[in-house]
Amino acid sequence: MKTTNIIIIIDLEATCWKGSIPEGQVNEIIEIGICLLDTKTGLVSKDRGILIKPKRSEVSPFCTELTTITQELLDNEGVSFEAACEILRTEYSASTYTWASYGQYDLNMMKKQCLDSDISNPLSQDHINAKVLFSKTKGLRRRVGMKGALGILEIPLEGTHHRGVDDARNIAKILHWCLKK
Repeated sequence: MKTTNIIIIIDLEATCWKGSIPEGQVNEIIEIGICLLDTKTGLVSKDRGILIKPKRSEVSPFCTELTTITQELLDNEGVSFEAACEILRTEYSASTYTWASYGQYDLNMMKKQCLDSDISNPLSQDHINAKVLFSKTKGLRRRVGMKGALGILEIPLEGTHHRGVDDARNIAKILHWCLKK
C-alpha cells in the first residue's frame, strides 16, 4: 500500500434492470462517486459525483427507482466515461493513492469498462475491499452490505442510498472506523 494518510473512496452506480439485461444493452457506469478520506482525522473532502452518459445502454425505470438517476439527467449533465477517467487522473491523481470500495463490484466494473473502452485504468492497483475489512475487523461470520454496516456501527446513513457520492461518504465512515481499530 502507498504511504499516505489519504485514501480515495470510490462508489460506482451502473445501468441496471429488473430481470435480465435487454438485448443490445450492457451494464455501464453512470456515476462515479468519489471522496478523499484522511485516515488520521476521518475528514472527508473533495466529495463529488461524476455523472456519465452511457454509450451502449439506457437508464431503466428500475435503475432510476434505485439510484434516482434518470436518462435525462445523464443526457444533460453526464460526461463521457473517458472524460470521467481524466477527472480522476488530473483532479484526484487517483493512480498515486490507495483506493477503497465497499465490495469487489466497483473494482471489477472499473477494470471491465476501462478494458471495453480501451483506456488505461485511472485508479491505482492498491485497493481495499472495505466490505471484507469491516467483516474481519468486526469479527462477523457473514459479510453485510454498506447500509447494514452503518447500522451495526450505529452511524446514520447520510444522503441517498445508491447515489455514488453519498455512498462514497458513507463508506469513508465505515473505513475510518475499521482503520481506528
